Formats: sequence, structure tokens, C-alpha cells
Amino acid sequence: MTMPLEPLPQGSCDCHVHLFGPAGRYPFAPARVYSPGDADESELRALHARLGISRVVLVQPSPYGTDNRRMLAGLGHLGSAARGVAVIGLGTPRDELDRLHAQRVRGVRVNIATHGMDDPEEAWRLIHGQAQQVARLGWHVQILARLNVIDVLAVRLMQLETRVVVDHFGLPDLALGPEQSGFAAVLRLAGSGKAMIKISAIQRLAGRGRLARAIPFIWALSAENPGALVWGSDWPHTGGGRGVGRAATDIEPFEAMDDAEALSCLTEAISDPARRHAILVDNPAALYGF
Repeated sequence: MTMPLEPLPQGSCDCHVHLFGPAGRYPFAPARVYSPGDADESELRALHARLGISRVVLVQPSPYGTDNRRMLAGLGHLGSAARGVAVIGLGTPRDELDRLHAQRVRGVRVNIATHGMDDPEEAWRLIHGQAQQVARLGWHVQILARLNVIDVLAVRLMQLETRVVVDHFGLPDLALGPEQSGFAAVLRLAGSGKAMIKISAIQRLAGRGRLARAIPFIWALSAENPGALVWGSDWPHTGGGRGVGRAATDIEPFEAMDDAEALSCLTEAISDPARRHAILVDNPAALYGF
């Protein structure tokens, strides 16, 4: 494993990880698009010990649908240094949301791109509906959507009652640079102060050996508003072997990713220690309530 170029600041946070398994205890949703193997708290702790990360955000992964039990179990095991982002349905009872809040959930994720949804109006129905459900709790709405959807919805996203978090840079094609169609909407969201952008899944988006492709995007976002950025590893890197004819019910491998290399990419892109401290410590603390 590559090590970060320099020690991370105390209180650094990995804002995007998932936990899985065992399947016998935490069954997957029937309508899932993939089936991952096991990835547990001990493996996550070991990774973060090597990287120098002391805080973490567990994001409910799509194979579990709205059954948040595995993510909540992780919050219980990891304690006060962990926060959660749940997946809920429209019409989730208030007392259930209150229960999630008491277990340190601080946001909801709307998985638009995961299921191939490309209709901005259908995406807006889900985003707006969930924002209305969770605004009273002070939660944010995290969206996994492609640039074309974000571009259409950017103005409306800035008018929501809740803060918005954009997953994985907005899923751009890193080979095309930040001038590509739609990425200006992500920059506007960052500059508005209404949205946070996750610098996450760098290796998945860039491709192995091509992490430098992410640097212009990080530069552009930081120039727009360094207070709008957080970093996430996307561990344990689902999607290994996707697209090779594997059925959704077949266990697919995780991709072999070097999370220290992704951190080094952030360090290379952001030379100012104060900005790196904001991205790794201050911004996550404010967003997730550490």
C-alpha cells in the first residue's frame, strides 16, 4: 500500500464507506443490481489505522435497499467516531426517522444513478419528497446522480430546505476534464454554500494509474469553495468484474484499490494545509455533527 505523502490532520474523516455481511444475518434486497462479499468493521478499522483516519461515515449501500440494519450495526460497533447516511422510502414514519437520528444517522441517500434513472423529474420527486421528510431533523439529502440530471435540477436543489451532498463529484468522465457538459452545475452548487461535494471514488472514476485525471476537478472545486468539499474512500470498492455477465445474485469481487493513493491525489491537488484540514476535518465535522 502507498502511504499518504504526509500525516493526516487529527480528526480526519473518511466520508464514504460501506459495510456488508454476513449475508445470513443481513439479507440483500431482492431488487438489487449486484451482490457484494463481506466487508466488516475490523477490516475498516485496520485500513483507517494505516491511513491515520479517526472518523468515518457509513453510507447505506444499495444492495440492502431500505433495510438499514447492517449500517446501524456498524454505527453501534464503531461508536461516537461514526455517523450514518440511510436509505429510506417516501412515507417513512416519523418515529422511525427519530430512531435513526438517535443512532447517529445524519442524512439520507437517494440512489438515482444506481438503478439507471435518467429522468430529472422522477429524480426530483424522490429528492424533494425525502428532503421534506428529514428537514426537521437537520439532515442532508445525498444524491448519487449523473451530470445531466444534476444540471437540470441544480437551481431546484439550491432551494431545498435541506443541505445537499453530491456523491462522487457528480459522476463525471474524468478523461474529459471539468469543462465537460454538466460539471458547471456541480461547481455552482459548491459555490452556493447549499451543497457539499464528495471527492470520492477517485480510483473508480479515474482508472488505475490515472489518478491525475481527478486533480483538475479537485482544483476547480476548491477554487470555487473549499468549504464545500469532503473526502471519501468508497471502501470496500464494489464493482469488481461488473459487466462480465455476472447475475445480480452472484457474489462479485471487490476491486483492488489503493486508498492511500487516493489520499495522496488529494494532497497533490491541494497544496494549502489549511484547505486540506478543512476538507478532511472541519467540513465533515460541520456536516455530520462530530
